Amino acid sequence: MVWKRQKSVMLQIQSKNHMIKPSNFHNNRRWHNWIVYDINDKFLHKYSKYLKGHLVDLGCGDAPYKKYFLQFVDKYTGVDWSNTLHNSKIDIYSDLNVELDLEDEVADSIISISVLEHLFEPQVFLNESFRILKKDGRMLLQVPWQWRLHEIPHDYFRYTPYALKHMFTKAGFNEVKIEATSGFFTTWLLKINYFTHRWVIGPKIIKWSIAAFLIPFWTFGQLLAPYLDRLDSDWKVESQGYFVVAKK
Repeated sequence: MVWKRQKSVMLQIQSKNHMIKPSNFHNNRRWHNWIVYDINDKFLHKYSKYLKGHLVDLGCGDAPYKKYFLQFVDKYTGVDWSNTLHNSKIDIYSDLNVELDLEDEVADSIISISVLEHLFEPQVFLNESFRILKKDGRMLLQVPWQWRLHEIPHDYFRYTPYALKHMFTKAGFNEVKIEATSGFFTTWLLKINYFTHRWVIGPKIIKWSIAAFLIPFWTFGQLLAPYLDRLDSDWKVESQGYFVVAKK
């Protein structure tokens, strides 16, 4: 369906190294929200130098980034619980709210994307991440901040950068870098896009007609918002989310 696909328009090859865009295989990438996946792609590319050896993907779901990660690591292990709402491609089933079914210092690097907000024991999760990570290894984590309820009822928290710094430090991480992923305009554009996406309802022909009308507005806004974000001097105040790089 037209509003659920971006087809070749949104399939890009990275000109520098010819690597596929990380989110190309993400099932939630749509016409109204592709900018948030492009933002995450930017951070994944930026910090891909820390992905090495055995990578553990905590909260992997249907492992949409696996093919991308395997360009950098020797081994990929996807971990998630059995009740995941995604079409799971899990290697190890483990509840992320309790002790993980993994040995100490088994991971050279850890990735976790849009997972922490769905855990009712987030500190336990970070403590366990620290335990399974090898010394000098890094954990890359992305979380939303100003974001709609999703994957209900398993949506528990939103985190400020100060909360994230406190929690990672409490878990034992030595170096914690936190970056806002967007400014004011991208954040509020996404709110508008998700709101108007609710209008895409009814029989197929009606849905297609409404989507065809909205797609130009969604596209133009997502192209314009990053430029308007340059007017925002303090992204952390109104960010869509945060990206964390933490070293053990």
